Amino acid sequence: MLSGDIPPNQTIYIKNINEKVKKDELKRSLYCLFSQYGRILDVIALKTPKLRGQAWVCFSEVTAASNAVRQMQNFPFYDKPMRIQYAKTKSDCIAKEEGTYVPREKKKKQEEKGENSSERKRRAEEAQQSGVANGTHSASNGGPTASFRQGPGAQETAAPNNILFIENLPHETTGRMLEMLFEQYPGFKEVRLIEAKPGIAFVDFEDEVQSSMAMQALHGFKITPQNPMIITFAKK
Repeated sequence: MLSGDIPPNQTIYIKNINEKVKKDELKRSLYCLFSQYGRILDVIALKTPKLRGQAWVCFSEVTAASNAVRQMQNFPFYDKPMRIQYAKTKSDCIAKEEGTYVPREKKKKQEEKGENSSERKRRAEEAQQSGVANGTHSASNGGPTASFRQGPGAQETAAPNNILFIENLPHETTGRMLEMLFEQYPGFKEVRLIEAKPGIAFVDFEDEVQSSMAMQALHGFKITPQNPMIITFAKK
């Protein structure tokens, strides 16, 4: 286990992340992937050369972090297997909530250079504002309507199909985000977003059995707390 002797806590540390991924997209994708395990307080990813390819995800509960470490270890994330362990101390998460979080490596250099605490706080706040806010902002930009809630009923009567119809997606959802969710299931072929209609997508599988497995596993998955995915078979 990569966590070694580090005791379980609310914050997980992720490394071996593809460094070509832009910071904002990385944060949204991490939030999307890990929100299935519990409420996320924050996602931290910095652009400094030494900290590229790394991120921190802070959960509200230790059990959520533990499930994420166990189930997402080596998950193929932007074509690289994620290496996950607990953060060295849970104070990282607390500091992030207070707006004073600075990774240890950077903090040491700042102290040597004599940077004051207000500068550290400003940088942490900037990272915080551009992080999970991107994952929750969608609720105020065309979140779910009452009609979306009818999805589960439609699922019961629709004829099985190898193509799935996805509704109630946050408007900032990308094709790559959905690929990372669905490609873990056998038979996955492709994701098709509809540019003219944000919030919906089609996902193709090899056959109806494989699409059914993915639908059962991911129906109701919350990309953001306000956006549980509604998955039905596409109409033939």
